[in-house]
Amino acid sequence: MAPMANAELSWHELERLAAPPADPVNGPTSAQARLRLFGQPEQAVRVTLFRDHHAWCPYCQKVWLWLEEKRIPYRIHKVTMFCYGEKEAWFRRLVPSGMLPVLELDGRLITESDCILEALEGAFGSLGPGMADPAVLPLRQLERVLFRAWCQWLCSPGLRRQQEASAQAAFQRIAAAWEQALDQHPGPFLLGELGTADLVFVPYVERMSASLAYYKGFLLRREHPAIDRWFAALEQRSTYLGTQSDFHTHAHDLPPQMGGCYASGTPAQRDLATRIDHGPWPIDELDPETSHGEPADAAAVALARVLKHRQAILARSSLGPAGFDQPLRTALTALILCETQGSGATQGSGESLVPAAGSAAALRYLRDRISVPRDMPLHAARRLRQALEATACRDPEDGTAQGPPIPVAHRRDQDPRPFLQAASSVFPAA
Repeated sequence: MAPMANAELSWHELERLAAPPADPVNGPTSAQARLRLFGQPEQAVRVTLFRDHHAWCPYCQKVWLWLEEKRIPYRIHKVTMFCYGEKEAWFRRLVPSGMLPVLELDGRLITESDCILEALEGAFGSLGPGMADPAVLPLRQLERVLFRAWCQWLCSPGLRRQQEASAQAAFQRIAAAWEQALDQHPGPFLLGELGTADLVFVPYVERMSASLAYYKGFLLRREHPAIDRWFAALEQRSTYLGTQSDFHTHAHDLPPQMGGCYASGTPAQRDLATRIDHGPWPIDELDPETSHGEPADAAAVALARVLKHRQAILARSSLGPAGFDQPLRTALTALILCETQGSGATQGSGESLVPAAGSAAALRYLRDRISVPRDMPLHAARRLRQALEATACRDPEDGTAQGPPIPVAHRRDQDPRPFLQAASSVFPAA
């Protein structure tokens, strides 16, 4: 039975509409997993991956993807990154540098992502041509050249118009060289089939696509078709979808990691940044973020993730638990109405649902801190952001009120400690 449209649902009614939890141990790749077995017995585990709570670390993503593609049983321990909180004392004792990722293989600790992949190849075989293969080495070098060109464009403050154009041209020259490498073999991937060479590129090219859209108004996938085909092929794989982030998450997690990201200030850049921040999501009909269609259960998955941790969400709200209860249920009712009425109902569903006066800023605070893939997959996050934004707009006191801005020097607003101490999180790592 479809829920009524004239009143927000109770928590009990919402619980009945949430998606059942997926199997984190043997199911599709998931940021919430603590153990991955791929159908093997737990005794088969030889590997422990230490990665960041928020699934923001690009070097962790590279190792994470490799383990998922090779289907190597492994455990996951999650650690706080410097930019959003204090490093755990137990991890500091284990790894004094505090750097991530770290891998434990047969009792031996290994740091540095490339060294980790080389050790994994030695233990389990390579994924396509290996890290030291003569065909892979120049591609690894090309990835570093592309990385430097991106940094010089994104992270240089005060670029004049001519300098912006020069930095963009330098970046696109390297991107074109990578396109040529992609075109040298049949299929969308480097060297033919998906392999380690591709995984070396994945983390930062994903971040390039997001950050250049937000800060430069540049859509990488539209400008470089071979790169778009490469992304589209990745988006056919559940392994990649489980680790893939979105433009909003990357645009706001990168500045403290990169030492600053600087906007060009052009009309195109300002327009894209506004749409990435405030919607609608997807930001346009051609969808420069992903080629993967929305799953039928996207709204129900988002609902389930909120419900699992609603007590912490309510407790952390500026309105307090009692003050945020009705606005949050109103937004979640609108979220699930979108699903029951079909994907075309995103803008119109739940228009009769009105949140408590003065709740818009708190709703948008939550909207701005949904993290992909830590909290939920990309499409589920879009659905939840849309519902929170639409509900905030109907605040009878001030539908334009915004929450506190997202910090750029750090992300201590995402510090996991309060949520872990309460065995819960706004959208926790587990």
